[in-house]
Amino acid sequence: MNQPPNGFWAQAAADPDRTVLTAPDGEQWSAGRLHADVNRMVHGLRAAGLREGDAFAVVLPNGVELLTAYLAASQAGFYLVPVNHHLVGPEIAWIVADSGARVLIAHERFADAATAADEAGLPASHRYGVGAVPGSRPYADLLDGHPAGPPEGRTLGWVMNYTSGTTGRPRGIRRPLPGKRPEETYLGGFLGIFGIRPFDDNVHLVCSPLYHTAVLQFAGAALHIGHPLVLMDGWAPEEMLRLIDAHRCTHTHMVPTQFHRLLALPEEVRARYDVSSMRHAIHGAAPCPDHVKRAMIDWWGSCVEEYYAASEGGGAFATAEDWLKKPGTVGKAWPISELAVFDDDGNRLPAGELGTVYMKMSTGGFSYHKDETKTRKNRIGDFFTVGDLGVLDADGYLFLRDRKIDMIIAGGVNIYPAEIESALLTHPAVADAAAFGIPHADRGEEVKAVVEPAEGHAPSDALAAAILAHCEERLAGYKRPRSLDFITAMPRDPNGKLYKRRLREPYWEGFERPL
Repeated sequence: MNQPPNGFWAQAAADPDRTVLTAPDGEQWSAGRLHADVNRMVHGLRAAGLREGDAFAVVLPNGVELLTAYLAASQAGFYLVPVNHHLVGPEIAWIVADSGARVLIAHERFADAATAADEAGLPASHRYGVGAVPGSRPYADLLDGHPAGPPEGRTLGWVMNYTSGTTGRPRGIRRPLPGKRPEETYLGGFLGIFGIRPFDDNVHLVCSPLYHTAVLQFAGAALHIGHPLVLMDGWAPEEMLRLIDAHRCTHTHMVPTQFHRLLALPEEVRARYDVSSMRHAIHGAAPCPDHVKRAMIDWWGSCVEEYYAASEGGGAFATAEDWLKKPGTVGKAWPISELAVFDDDGNRLPAGELGTVYMKMSTGGFSYHKDETKTRKNRIGDFFTVGDLGVLDADGYLFLRDRKIDMIIAGGVNIYPAEIESALLTHPAVADAAAFGIPHADRGEEVKAVVEPAEGHAPSDALAAAILAHCEERLAGYKRPRSLDFITAMPRDPNGKLYKRRLREPYWEGFERPL
């Protein structure tokens, strides 16, 4: 079967016995079984009063329930709101209330979800718990007693992701519903950007949380073009290698932190597993140090590919060959996207000049839910920005410098933390690192490094001095960290995004940051 029917639902009807999902506990799900639960959920949500255009929220780990919710929303014209389960009660409550979610499905592992439902004012009749969730009805109540057949009036719905909220309140990214039947839109086309084709013996490994925009988009697109999913619930480097070997996985979405920790495995552990089935190990979400990228290409080969994008849309893509030809690039614009670099006055800059990176999509726009000011802000015409600084070269390849908000200005000189962090990570005692500006009486800011020590290395003044000396050999004087602190664990979300604000804020108490 070379060209599958369009979309999961048509494929499930055509071949209900095909395995489409391996859950984290190893249980395998057929297309027909998953399809039946998806249909039951649509009927259950409609019985709870949801109509086209309504939203429902989930606080769930990687598992069958989250994918059932995704597929149900996608064929019923609902908005699915996946909530980061690492958030605390008030943060979850904000998203549930702001999104207008009429139903909440939560897992018993995330106790704050019950508190959040109370704070958001959601009635107990519209809360469902996977496991024992106080104040919620059993998840089975949402499905049981409802027909397994397709619902009437099927129409395409969307996911409404909330921005990460590294500054201020997170906002939902809402796209207008197209008003089409699901089969009228090719839902797997996103993976075509990366050269991933329907069926073709592909198996997609989900190794990061599905509440993340890209992770769910990759997994959903894979399902829609006939690729079975293998789910991880919690990432561990050796377990990832084992699953790739056992299931002959061919593509996955990764972040650089995962690369760094895979490379830290002993050579005998790495050699124990066959990863030759991998065709596309696509990474994004955070900068990848050059030495880490080269080491992964040396190990995994040309499957190591990179993209740059935002939850709002738009993006660039670089194959391994692109990156080796132009080290440091995040690639050229997707066929459905356009990239541009503008200065602070809104003038489009020519190739080679540093400015703020803007993107636009040819597939439609978006708005921030209930926030017209933010929707209009940071736009130039149809282009939008998330605040990254970069350069486009003469061939259209994008090179990122840093987040504008993270740039350090010391004595009027711009310093880019990503370069410093890359140098720090080349030291064998460094598992993770961050660099940022702290107050300085004369220069405005000076460079501070914070380091998570690698296993087997204890924090000490001697180790700090050794790491700073290591930087002296690799960075110009004005870029070098002037001091270094240690931290037990870097504040990253499971997708690799660093909450640098949490590190920086204590150093700025009582000061006004000049950026």
